[in-house]
Amino acid sequence: MRKRVAILGSTGSIGTQALELIATNPERFEVVALAAGGGNPALLAQQAIEFGVPLVAVAKASAAEDVQLALYAEAQRHGYENGDHRVPRLLAGPEAASDVARVDCDVVLNGMTGSVGLLPTLAALEAGTTLALANKESLIIGGELVTGAAKPGQLVPVDSEHSALAQAMRGERREDVQRLIVTASGGPFRGRTRADLANVTPEQAMAHPTWDMGPVITINSATLVNKGLEVIEANLLFDIGYDRIDVVVHPSSVVHSMVEFTDGSTMVQASPPDMKLPIALGLNWPDRVPGSAAACDWTNPTTWEFFPLDNEAFPAVTLARKAGEFGRTGPAVFNAANEVCVDAFVAGHLDFLGIVDTVGAVLDEHLGDPDVARQDMTLDGVLGADAWARTRAAQLVEQR
Repeated sequence: MRKRVAILGSTGSIGTQALELIATNPERFEVVALAAGGGNPALLAQQAIEFGVPLVAVAKASAAEDVQLALYAEAQRHGYENGDHRVPRLLAGPEAASDVARVDCDVVLNGMTGSVGLLPTLAALEAGTTLALANKESLIIGGELVTGAAKPGQLVPVDSEHSALAQAMRGERREDVQRLIVTASGGPFRGRTRADLANVTPEQAMAHPTWDMGPVITINSATLVNKGLEVIEANLLFDIGYDRIDVVVHPSSVVHSMVEFTDGSTMVQASPPDMKLPIALGLNWPDRVPGSAAACDWTNPTTWEFFPLDNEAFPAVTLARKAGEFGRTGPAVFNAANEVCVDAFVAGHLDFLGIVDTVGAVLDEHLGDPDVARQDMTLDGVLGADAWARTRAAQLVEQR
């Protein structure tokens, strides 16, 4: 029986690769709903008609008309007038992605970018559907709200690092785990000092050496904020303390992460850098999808290099640990401030070093508020902290 899949963020990097994978495995998967921001109506329409999707959603209500027109145009190109293709039902507005997350299906793939993925993540979990989670931000800022809503086995990580950890830990006893080792490519600026990074441009930050990702994640990889977020994610997914989660730089990105056990053994998950492998596992967990991605070529000489993380040049991971260890709304503030700073950097309003420096200033201000430490973890509290951090980060950017 085919698994019915709903994809959130279908026009982004994760969504498009997921659809490519589904197209080559039509006997395994059926797409029942798509959601996107609405910035690429033509691509969304093409996806919907190609896969015969009955339900489409866009976050921007202002994009609904353009998407509707694109759907009719695409349907006509595929024989709509002859009854060969129907136009899907269209939802629009900020709640649309959450509505898609609640549809009757087997798997929801959340490939959205940023904190906007939190409410759809909670919606999918509340619906009891398996959630293949590529939107790490929703887990990080939601924290115990997300983990508490997830039933055992319901939350499946799609980040390559956490997919690797899940694979290495499958069948193992949790008490035998000594530490988790999350690998980082080091981004385009590996080996540079802090002084070397003073005049980095957005174009340089976007030139990732091994991965092809969206702009936000790519810049987060350049600052290593992405790795900091992944450390928080690993803590929440696997309930391993921050003192037992390490980051090591591995430029070739073939080893996606490692698990060290109490007897000294280390389990490694290795494959060429290709997100289709963790996407396939997310969609079909716990079963594998044959031919999802190419395997390592062991017929040629191969060298794997690992280096310690330079926390002085790249302090983002240290900041993330600070936010994660504080818990509650700390990770939400860390993430929200970073999203504002990345936008400011791309727009030319903030220098590269200013991204993490500003995030650190916002985080310190938040954690230093005595009222914050007394607050319980609630959805309103998370959303309020997110909004405060965005406003405060914007103010500090303007001051810089």
